[in-house]
Amino acid sequence: MIRVSTFNVNGVNGRLPVLLKWLGETHHDIVCLQELKTSHEKFPADALRNAGYGAIWHGQKSYNGVAILARGKQPHERRRGLPGDPDDTHSRYIEAEIDGLVVGCLYLPNGNPAPGPKFDYKLRWFERLIDYGRRLIRDSPATVLCGDYNVVPTPIDAAIPARWLGDAVYFPESRQAYADMLADGWIDAVRLIHPEKGVYTYWNFSYRGGYDRSSGLRMDHLLVSPSLMNRLGGAGVDVAVRGWDKSSDHAPAWIELDWPR
Repeated sequence: MIRVSTFNVNGVNGRLPVLLKWLGETHHDIVCLQELKTSHEKFPADALRNAGYGAIWHGQKSYNGVAILARGKQPHERRRGLPGDPDDTHSRYIEAEIDGLVVGCLYLPNGNPAPGPKFDYKLRWFERLIDYGRRLIRDSPATVLCGDYNVVPTPIDAAIPARWLGDAVYFPESRQAYADMLADGWIDAVRLIHPEKGVYTYWNFSYRGGYDRSSGLRMDHLLVSPSLMNRLGGAGVDVAVRGWDKSSDHAPAWIELDWPR
């Protein structure tokens, strides 16, 4: 069994102590990070290597940024950037092969304020992801496509759904795009393991410190290709990380796969 996880770290250098503590306690095998908020040159590769992880990353100063880590080995980079728009300069997608498993790490645009240009960009990016996802299923049968999708798929994925009706993460168009991916064959691994449970990966910061537990959302997802469905073991969220000092507003989500290391 291996564990594949995804974590919107919300600033990899500012929250490096949190990241290293979590890696040291959990020993996840493959880790996808989003919202690095750092240039390529300032990514903390040495600190992660000292913690036992090889890494590839796609940085961008102050915004966006994605990375893939592998415990005890170096990920083999397959792609940097999502195809379909050569003018898109955002660092939102990176892809690796690790022990024969293809792993795509993505940070889908938030889209707020919506409606508006940012939401239009989100939907265009989502369409590119859907198109590329079809190619991955066709050409790379063993694939995990994970990250911060910035979409809350169904009402069960929000602690209080009505709070998010005016937010781009809960707009019908965002939810339909996610549903279109599932219709293509992608499997929402966490929801498959927990079909009726309120599972959350994000909570608002609280002005009083800590976080607002009533704001829970599930918008960090691990989609697996159909060939991996029977290899799924457990799935969950390391919720305790959200309560750590100076942690991200997201918590890491993970799945277990029957896959050789």
